[in-house]
Amino acid sequence: MLSKDIGIDLGTANVSIHVKGRGVVLDEPSVVAIESDTKRVLAVGNEAYRMVGRTPGNIVAIRPLRDGVIADFEITEIMLKAFIDRIGGRSWYSRPRILICAPTNITSVEQKAIREAAERSGAREVYMEEEPKAAAIGAGMDIYQPSGNMVVDIGGGTTDVAVLSMGDVVTSSSIKIAGDKFDSDIMKYIKSKYKLLIGERTSEEIKIRIGTVYDGGRKESVDIRGRDMVTGLPQTISIHSDEIREALSDSVESIIAAAKSVLEQTPPELSADIVDRGVILTGGGALLDGLDLLLAEQLKVPVLVAEDAMHCVVKGTGVMLDNLDKRAHSKIRF
Repeated sequence: MLSKDIGIDLGTANVSIHVKGRGVVLDEPSVVAIESDTKRVLAVGNEAYRMVGRTPGNIVAIRPLRDGVIADFEITEIMLKAFIDRIGGRSWYSRPRILICAPTNITSVEQKAIREAAERSGAREVYMEEEPKAAAIGAGMDIYQPSGNMVVDIGGGTTDVAVLSMGDVVTSSSIKIAGDKFDSDIMKYIKSKYKLLIGERTSEEIKIRIGTVYDGGRKESVDIRGRDMVTGLPQTISIHSDEIREALSDSVESIIAAAKSVLEQTPPELSADIVDRGVILTGGGALLDGLDLLLAEQLKVPVLVAEDAMHCVVKGTGVMLDNLDKRAHSKIRF
């Protein structure tokens, strides 16, 4: 095979890549470490992520994507090139076709930036698709029938909510509240309540280990270390799941409001289908303890977490790659 077809979930927190015929071959953090003086790239992905918050002054760990879109074009291009080279996707005699996913409500300028980054990283052709559509397909939903399917995709930078039917998005909403915002909420809460400064990695670890958003959810605690804002010295405190629920309450309310808004705009026949089929949660945020129960309680419909929720979008791109020749003209045009 002279050229490869590649599907990319270009996420704020992680980049996942699916190669046609091989499956998901890469899933690494969207982080690049560079020397601030020389702009020399030192590490990309897992190796760079290990440096977050732990680098000397002349080394900077950059996350080039924010809120689901490109914040630093040059670094995004470097990161994509490194990942595509790592999987053997580029060579002097062949350039891959790339299918890349984006949030539903990004602007034409943001779409153009994603397309150009993919082209400059070595793509022969670039196709774009909406994230919730890929997530629904990756979760095993048959969105091509004339019936309603609802998906809530909670990534690192954005939460995309969509109702799909006949292979297309009927109603949708995208908000810039997701995994990164949860981490930020936890950091702010601990700073405000305990006068303790913690980093992004510690905050994410707390979310994964003891985080919950449901009143009857986890009841666990964990010891965390940070810098005391009063003394400036290292300090250890114990934090409980209930406190994390309190810290995340506003952000989770925003996600519930977005889901309600999409349901309110959905045609009645499709709403009836959603009552029967339920809502599918995808993305890393779907794994937050109690989120499915809270959404089911608030939306009055069944809510299920997709199997392998983290990789639904990239698996969906894999299915779409099989039909790439049928869709030479992408729905999203530039």
